[in-house]
Amino acid sequence: MATEGPATRRVQVAEYPRLLKLKEMFNSKFGSIPKFYVRAPGRVNIIGEHIDYCGYSVLPMAVEQDMLIAVEPVKTHTLQLANTNPLYPDFSTSANNVQIDKTKPLWHNYFLCGFKGIQEHFGLSDLTGMNCLVDGNIPPSSGLSSSSALVCCAGLVTLTVLGMNLSKVELAEICTKSERYIGTEGGGMDQSISFLAEEGTAKLIEFSPLRATDVKLPSGAVFVIAHSCVEMNKAATSHFNIRVMECRLAAKLLAKSKSLPWDKVLRLEEVQARLRVSLEEMLLITEDALHPEPYSPEEVCSCLGISLQELRTQILSPNTQDVLIFKLYQRAKHVYSEAARVLQFKKICEEAPDNMVQLLGELMNQSHVSCRDMYECSCPELDQLVDICRKFGAQGSRLTGAGWGGCTVSIVPADKLPSFLANVHEAYYQRSDRSLAPEKQSLFATKPGGGALVFLEA
Repeated sequence: MATEGPATRRVQVAEYPRLLKLKEMFNSKFGSIPKFYVRAPGRVNIIGEHIDYCGYSVLPMAVEQDMLIAVEPVKTHTLQLANTNPLYPDFSTSANNVQIDKTKPLWHNYFLCGFKGIQEHFGLSDLTGMNCLVDGNIPPSSGLSSSSALVCCAGLVTLTVLGMNLSKVELAEICTKSERYIGTEGGGMDQSISFLAEEGTAKLIEFSPLRATDVKLPSGAVFVIAHSCVEMNKAATSHFNIRVMECRLAAKLLAKSKSLPWDKVLRLEEVQARLRVSLEEMLLITEDALHPEPYSPEEVCSCLGISLQELRTQILSPNTQDVLIFKLYQRAKHVYSEAARVLQFKKICEEAPDNMVQLLGELMNQSHVSCRDMYECSCPELDQLVDICRKFGAQGSRLTGAGWGGCTVSIVPADKLPSFLANVHEAYYQRSDRSLAPEKQSLFATKPGGGALVFLEA
């Protein structure tokens, strides 16, 4: 249940090769044994891209890849962070003076986000230190939420060290807010599924208030994740936050056009809620109220009756203040149509018609077209990979995660899976003109995994 905290499981570490290896590495690093371990999974978003921060429901599932942290509380007030991957250097800082540098999305800053979120939630100043060894097997910058999984894992580590209790929903909300310390204006899907996931089911995640509903996926199909081998770190680029601001401005202009108190509106969903109309009607209102040509900051100001200074300081986030064009029409069209596709997807899963896999695939294909053309968050490699996946038997394929790189997710009839994997591997990863690092080549079938957990050694 979402009202409960994450589960704690007693395990024989020797029976879990990954835990055992982590315990041994921890011992050689810190000269002691971990007191407990925490895992938080990554996720794949099946449908509902770039709409959580607009207030709309999304449909992800947790993957088995996760962040795993071995932890030992210590008497000093020092946080010592190490990573099993030599690419990520050790870091230490005072537990009572955590500084997060927004200009550099370094790995340890994501840990510090989760730590600081829990610290601030309880208003604590005198915090115990800890030694932590992090082991992640979610491909980084792949759109499978490696960074949010680390924030969530660190939040649960901190909560456990403090001996405090929070529900999964509270943890998800704290970790969503605290990831903004690194400058990402995300909407909460990644943190919510990391805590609220359950094995064997995808989830419809709704916001304000946060809740999760089971969505039973078709038994005759498999979801396959394929990495484009293009990395995109959303805290390191401004694409993501520009989209968040474009949606915010579109919401304000739509609200103004309907004589709503636009200064109070931040999300596209709020406009629909205040007008009490359907998503289909919101698409018509968008066509009526916004124009397809990009808006300049000056035009936005004249529409809202504010100064450039007010736009920059009161509406835009610090890293989007110098943007010169805003595509408000296209972004709003994507959000309202994608929100409708999520609800259709859930409805088809519930009704389970004979041609269910085909219908779900069509929705995923429409989602990709909208992400590519209206939201402009795809890239040539993702588009090529989606085409290859469809060519070799996927009923539907789309980018997943923020986009601009990362992964695709495809719905594949179970009987076509072996040939699909072989053909996609050959067509995308083994092409002679593609110099892809083997460690980035990932193509795998996935099923819905469970959420964040604490492991104690039995």
